[in-house]
Amino acid sequence: MFCVDPHDIPQVAFIDADMMDGMPPALKAATGVDALTHAIEGYITRGAWALTDALHIKAIEIIAGALRGSVAGDKDAGEEMALGQYVAGMGFSNVGLGLVHGMAHPLGAFYNTPHGVANAILLPHVMRYNADFTGEKYRDIARVMGVKVEGMSLEEARNAAVEAVFALNRDVGIPPHLRDVGVRKEDIPALAQAALDDVCTGGNPREATLEDIVELYHTAW
Repeated sequence: MFCVDPHDIPQVAFIDADMMDGMPPALKAATGVDALTHAIEGYITRGAWALTDALHIKAIEIIAGALRGSVAGDKDAGEEMALGQYVAGMGFSNVGLGLVHGMAHPLGAFYNTPHGVANAILLPHVMRYNADFTGEKYRDIARVMGVKVEGMSLEEARNAAVEAVFALNRDVGIPPHLRDVGVRKEDIPALAQAALDDVCTGGNPREATLEDIVELYHTAW
């Protein structure tokens, strides 16, 4: 079920980094990579355009630069994360998301997997799957995540972007596999069908088949 209405949008939103400061490190990590997923998926989604691209690439830069420090308890980094997640939200709320969220939603429904953890585990795998359908955008992602991309081929830059996300996940303590959070291999066919039907999946830059999604779940498992 997906419910959305213009009346859901608040007239004013207060973003107070001090209120987030007491979050446990694992929650900061999971919600932080969720925000990164918003930015990366919004950057490569089918509906992306110049204005949202500017928001999303800046959000990726802010989040990639701040999340490790925020998880470690740095208050200035926490303020940067508050800004980064907001900028990402300004972008993706106008263009939608993609297959990472489409695959993460069933994990929450089946197992109560924390949404940020599900997104974080899936993100680099889906990025690799989408790579050939993203033009030069992964080069931009790798660059703002701190990779020296000068002289890299397009394939090398795309791989560097994926590896930068894997590295960030490791550094902030994200579980590496879906099996680590209780996902059962025998459930994958049902999970894949739910993901294929999810509202976010239609925004993915690469059109995914049921078989593709099954394989992605197995890869992340």
